[in-house]
Amino acid sequence: MSETTPQPPHAPHLGGPAPHPGPPHPGPPLLATPVPGPPAPQLTGPGFSQPVAPPATPVQQPVPVPHPPAADHPAAPQPQHLTPQHLTPQHLTPQPPTPETPTPQTAAPQPATEAPRTLQYRFDGPEGAPVLVIGPSLGTTWHMWDRQIPELTQHWRVFRYDLPGHGGAPAHAAPSVAELADRLIATLDGLGVQRFGYAGCSIGGAVGADLALRHPHRVASLALVASSPRFGTADEFRQRGVIVRTNGLEPMARTAPERWFTPGFAAAQPAIVEWAVQMVRTTDPGCYIAACEALAAFDIRDHLGRIGVPTLVLVGAEDQVTGPAEARTLVAGIPDARLALVPGASHLAPVEQPAAVCDLLLTHFSTAWQDAPAAVPAAPLVPGPATPAAPFAPLAEIAPAPDAPEAVGPQRESRHERGVKVRREVLGDAHVDAVNASADPFTEDFQELVTRYEWGEAWSRDGLDRRTRSCVTLTALVASGHLEGLAAHTRAALRNGLTPAEIKEVLLQTAVYCGIPAAGAAFAIAQSVIQEETTPPA
Repeated sequence: MSETTPQPPHAPHLGGPAPHPGPPHPGPPLLATPVPGPPAPQLTGPGFSQPVAPPATPVQQPVPVPHPPAADHPAAPQPQHLTPQHLTPQHLTPQPPTPETPTPQTAAPQPATEAPRTLQYRFDGPEGAPVLVIGPSLGTTWHMWDRQIPELTQHWRVFRYDLPGHGGAPAHAAPSVAELADRLIATLDGLGVQRFGYAGCSIGGAVGADLALRHPHRVASLALVASSPRFGTADEFRQRGVIVRTNGLEPMARTAPERWFTPGFAAAQPAIVEWAVQMVRTTDPGCYIAACEALAAFDIRDHLGRIGVPTLVLVGAEDQVTGPAEARTLVAGIPDARLALVPGASHLAPVEQPAAVCDLLLTHFSTAWQDAPAAVPAAPLVPGPATPAAPFAPLAEIAPAPDAPEAVGPQRESRHERGVKVRREVLGDAHVDAVNASADPFTEDFQELVTRYEWGEAWSRDGLDRRTRSCVTLTALVASGHLEGLAAHTRAALRNGLTPAEIKEVLLQTAVYCGIPAAGAAFAIAQSVIQEETTPPA
């Protein structure tokens, strides 16, 4: 049985399941050519009593793609669950909604003046089974998990959701991972789901980790797929937001296959590559940018020791986005965590090696499901040294984490700490690191003053948003002639949400009130920075 988020006109029970009205967005196409995979992963360690023997080839065998029915023949009934064998080429390009296939809405419609508190979702599997929640990666839809659904629904009632603005979901951006987790909890509350297992990929994994930290009584078991306690650097994701704000999603769509798949898989499966590109292209840009900001701010390295549920950390051996090193950091910090390394897979391991990922999830959730919440330490942990990377053999390995360091009590954020945080968020880690590296005993007190009062006070006030503060700062720098700071604050303005067109308008305004020569010099500096910051990677 399969259900999606109900529509207000057709659902007599708002906030609850409704019959599946048809696929709201396309799933992955068939594997046209099987890709020979390495040996299947063997599972060992606590909680895994015996090895699992998945099929010899992790990738599914090819299934002929059905052609659309001819006009003079009746169409086959629409399947309740859209699996790869049901897909046709028409699913590669998202179709506009029609009265027969309505666009899914949020689970509990809100008045137009209120921020949405729920997510677009679907259910698959028997109603009486335990609930397993599955979260997607940035730029994907719930269909990235299609190939795991037939097996998982034999044991669980699977709940999948879309990120805001993804897969046709309403484009109500979520500014943080915690906000995404709150919306998910609100959706599950409306459906009467109190306790569940959770598996999530990338940002979906971040949502699961946040749930395990802030709602530990709700999570029975956890799987973090291609995830990390901190995703790259904040600069990387804010830069990505600047590029999307300026150029749209085409640069991200064009480079998605090389981030998500191994070269061999991408070359052998052009249909899946095109499906991935189309998923990104049809995402709402504002929601994509908000998700990048959420990942830029996400950092739970100091809190991993508080995750008290059994956790599987699953990563593709060739993942260049959140690879084995990040996975080992998770395993080292989470008390009851095991590592599974999937050979022949990159970032979207559930798509690239579906059978291997499915077997790992089946084994984990079948053997490591807590019927009652476990005791969780109340205080965050001091992070230990990073575990050095070690050579990897081509099979999945699962191992318990080392002993966690002693916990210390949380401390109130000081003005200096707040200033450091805001300064890095606005100017970027690279700029702040360079300033700190150049400081010496003669200048360090001045940098302390700047951090505490400029960033810990003025920039931290609630009276103006950061976009407005950037407009004021650019104007003040031009008016005062202090153009040496204009390049850094032009970058900051882009990261704070100003577009190049808006920066141009600010500088045009300064030409009237501050003088043509000053504005001309400012335009030259800003033009160079904007070209550098908004040019997509080759």
